[in-house]
Amino acid sequence: MKSTILTLKKQKEEGNKITMLTAYDYSVAKLIDAAGIDIILVGDSLGMAMLGYEDTLPVTMEDMIHHTACVSRGAKDAFVIADMPFMSYQTSVYDAVYNAGRLIKEGHAQAIKLEGGASVCEQIKAITKTGIPVCAHVGMTPQSTNAFGGFKVQGKDIQKAKQIVEDALSVQEAGAFMVTLECIPEKLASFITEILDIPTIGIGAGNGCDGQVLVYQDMLGMFTDFKPKFVKYFANVGDAMTKAFESYRDEVKSGAYPAKEHTFKIDDEIMEDIYKEYR
Repeated sequence: MKSTILTLKKQKEEGNKITMLTAYDYSVAKLIDAAGIDIILVGDSLGMAMLGYEDTLPVTMEDMIHHTACVSRGAKDAFVIADMPFMSYQTSVYDAVYNAGRLIKEGHAQAIKLEGGASVCEQIKAITKTGIPVCAHVGMTPQSTNAFGGFKVQGKDIQKAKQIVEDALSVQEAGAFMVTLECIPEKLASFITEILDIPTIGIGAGNGCDGQVLVYQDMLGMFTDFKPKFVKYFANVGDAMTKAFESYRDEVKSGAYPAKEHTFKIDDEIMEDIYKEYR
């Protein structure tokens, strides 16, 4: 069944956990969709996972539109959310609405996600007024890594914990249909989930959230530049891929690949004519 903002809200109401994974291309989106994952997030995490940047900050609207369009073509039942990259919405409400519209119109996403709490509520209100669903993102917001002094857990003291609660309430009031809670203490995330009417999606926020999200390369052991505490390897696909690449290398060099079963035939008479004419 196709996931929508209505089915996702119903999942929260029924206590049916929501599943979300990132994807950045058609083939992976098809696999995730076939596995029955509720939401595919085209995250600006592609900056690190796909493009090799140190953080998400260099990612452009063109990057996001390109990858979102690829994913949208592969997702049939999963709900596709696209991240708004750094400086695509912070500059003005107009820019926020315009760029959100591009992700829907050109990328074929069904919703957008932006980072921030009370500071982006005007953008959330304006985007939702156009009919575009908005997923908010509070706690550790990667686009603010320079302000945080790195990728650090947020909300561990009373002032910051209160701010995260206020941010979550603010984005709900502004019209967000869902909020991501990243790298905050488990008990704080559980409390926020309890007081909000909209679903919460945790990443490094414990099991009390309405759902969970991971970067697919992280949970498959494909991205090893660093491993956040909250990441679990559900399969070691990275090692399997490396071994497959090594086997390919060895068979090509030895001549074992391609074997006869991997090749196409031609009539001997045709080849005899070729030999006569060109030798």
